[in-house]
Amino acid sequence: MTRLVRAAGLAWLALACSAAQALPSTFGPVIGSALLCRSQLDNAYFHSYLSTAFGPATKHEGGAFWFKGEATLWGKQVQELMVSDDTNAMVFIAAVVDARPEELEEAIHGAVGIRHKAADASQYPLRVSSASSVIAYHQGKSKIYCARYKPLPPGR
Repeated sequence: MTRLVRAAGLAWLALACSAAQALPSTFGPVIGSALLCRSQLDNAYFHSYLSTAFGPATKHEGGAFWFKGEATLWGKQVQELMVSDDTNAMVFIAAVVDARPEELEEAIHGAVGIRHKAADASQYPLRVSSASSVIAYHQGKSKIYCARYKPLPPGR
């Protein structure tokens, strides 16, 4: 009986440890570069990467898979990550970050030297980088994304 209890305890401990897995060390460079439009966008690759890092998507709506988990980018807390599905005309990756757009822009500039300039003088302007990464105001937080049109299929 003691062996059975010990085996059950070890199995529970292994399950608990696997649920609280750490993010891959490549998270910042891979996801950060994609959000800044500094890498190729491949929604299948990013879906697989985020599924491995966070587990299954928490929802699938609006042409995107949504993921939640503990993560930071440029020193700011990431609340959600989204990657396009194949129903969308665009391939995109996006993140909701717990910081106002101007705070996120300053954090990105300080970390990697990229500026996102306000597109206009409105109260909540989109901030756009030279590579077309966008920071938008989202309910007191920021949404940063990179979006590209899907390439044509081979032979077209």
